[in-house]
Amino acid sequence: MSEQQPESNGPDDRDETSGLFERIVAEESDRDPDLAVIEAGSRTLRAQAGPPQGDPASSQPLDPEVARLLQEVEQELSTRWGETKLEPSVTRIAALMDVLGEPQRAYPSIHVTGTNGKTSTARMIEALLNAFELRTGRYTSPHVQSVTERISLDGAPISADRFIETYYDIKPYVEMVDSSEEFRLSFFEVLTGMAYAAFADAPVDAAVVEVGMGGTWDATNVIDGAVAVVTPISLDHTDRLGSTPGEIAQEKGGIIKQDATVILAQQPVDAAQVLLKKAVEVDATVAREGMEFGVVSREVAVGGQMLTLRGVGGEYDGIFLPLYGAHMAHNAAVALAAVEAFFGVGAEQSRELDLETVRRAFASVTSPGRMEVVRRSPTVVLDAAHNPAGAQVTAEAVTEAFGFSRLIGVMAASEGKDVKGVLEAFEPIFAEIVVTENSSHRAMSADELAAVAVEVFGPDRVQVEPRLDDALEAAITLAEEEAEYGGAGVLVTGSVITVGEARLLLKRG
Repeated sequence: MSEQQPESNGPDDRDETSGLFERIVAEESDRDPDLAVIEAGSRTLRAQAGPPQGDPASSQPLDPEVARLLQEVEQELSTRWGETKLEPSVTRIAALMDVLGEPQRAYPSIHVTGTNGKTSTARMIEALLNAFELRTGRYTSPHVQSVTERISLDGAPISADRFIETYYDIKPYVEMVDSSEEFRLSFFEVLTGMAYAAFADAPVDAAVVEVGMGGTWDATNVIDGAVAVVTPISLDHTDRLGSTPGEIAQEKGGIIKQDATVILAQQPVDAAQVLLKKAVEVDATVAREGMEFGVVSREVAVGGQMLTLRGVGGEYDGIFLPLYGAHMAHNAAVALAAVEAFFGVGAEQSRELDLETVRRAFASVTSPGRMEVVRRSPTVVLDAAHNPAGAQVTAEAVTEAFGFSRLIGVMAASEGKDVKGVLEAFEPIFAEIVVTENSSHRAMSADELAAVAVEVFGPDRVQVEPRLDDALEAAITLAEEEAEYGGAGVLVTGSVITVGEARLLLKRG
């Protein structure tokens, strides 16, 4: 195992950049690290990455005054319970909705839970609804780079101005609830209230809402989702949700409401049994992947894949999805079934949705930080896999889509995750791995992660670089060594925070 320490300060460009990096990190130290975005990185990496790609999810306010106000809002939010500290109830968020006049009931909702694939599925649902000329609100978490990404209108994050305005609009009501409850509203609860208020104010025709964690007691679960979507369930957050898929399904099934339509992705048997039982109890209609809908065929294509999907109302062929991996094809099938259910296809009507509209919608889908290519020569792919099931499907997708002659991993993870399981999933495809850490206060130290990586990879295939910018540069160098021209690659993974920071360092934002 090798380790390189950052060079000592000197009058060269690298040390100037290093100083900038350290200064900005220091300036962010009074904020919740989960909300901070590292605004510095290797000058070499920035130059190699080329111009920004115009991704709305990574836009930052250009007006310094707006940026200052946004930071103030984030600082106020960071004084509340973070997303890892939970009190399992919806009492406080229900009280907030009450004093706000129940904004979450001003529009129909599609509620999305599961372990993996929630955000990508939500983005596909949103794209489909937009293509059918509905105005949408989408609430997802966590964010990749900016907290404003969590609340989207018509497929784009709300502006920083609108985010700030929404916060101050509901702040007096938040303080009213704070004063009457045993615990103050949490960071996630306030953001959820902001999202529901922003959607009602827009107003939207439909909301696509991703749970934060679980389902029954998640802050989002004050909506009456006419359509409940459950993406694949696997082991994650086992200290809070349960130690088996079936136990976790008990919590996630809490989003299934009376007379709703439930769209079930393929599930472990025990999870499926729990979810089906819940559906029966509340007279919900169920559509199951592999039974009522699914993926008929898929072929790897340039920039993504070509699909034929079977929905609950018919078959849809010639669909281009600009995302990689079999798991994304299955997410697309789930999203399509959810939108069919939303429009009453399969229940009130038997015909399928307009094929050309469906094709146009899927061709427009993006999912930042999920199998996302951000650089070429060597190719750098970002994927936010943070549990063994997610890592396994990512490893399969990378192998299928790219055919790298040499692939180097870069990984930083959060404390409490099954990092050994993640590393074991990636071991067959990584020639070497560079372990590092991100800016989160929950980040596992590079040395601690390295100790686990050595167990899996052996000491000769593990390199330690505590700083993420150094880790990226080291991985690019390793990828290029002894690799055929154009055949080398780097996969950055381990958490959404890691991917978000790497994305900005590689000049996507």
